[in-house]
Amino acid sequence: QVQVTESGGGPVQTGGSLRLSCVVSGRTNSNYAVAWFRQAPGKERGFVAATTWDATSTIYENSVKGRFTVSADTSRSTMYLQMNNLKPEDTALYSCAAGSPRSSFRSPMEYGYWGQGTQVTVSS
Repeated sequence: QVQVTESGGGPVQTGGSLRLSCVVSGRTNSNYAVAWFRQAPGKERGFVAATTWDATSTIYENSVKGRFTVSADTSRSTMYLQMNNLKPEDTALYSCAAGSPRSSFRSPMEYGYWGQGTQVTVSS
């Protein structure tokens, strides 16, 4: 069994920064990838970023490129999402997911384990 736990969300002003953490514990393997998705009220869940634990493959959604950075600390089984220059449109519930994607890192269907999410609210 794999457990996923997020933390680090909160309120922030436009232009500010937050760092989200995602701890993945349990029976994982070297093929695992960890991804962030977000869902704003009234909108579908959307892909934000994903990385393999060895960081050999990292991808971002276009609107966050250059502002968000993912990194992994394998010794702590933790993935981080550093979010800089936040905008009101980044406001959403951010969820971390873990799994072994076979086709697309961007699809939520590829991930079998999810956390409860952490809210990020960016005020203008």
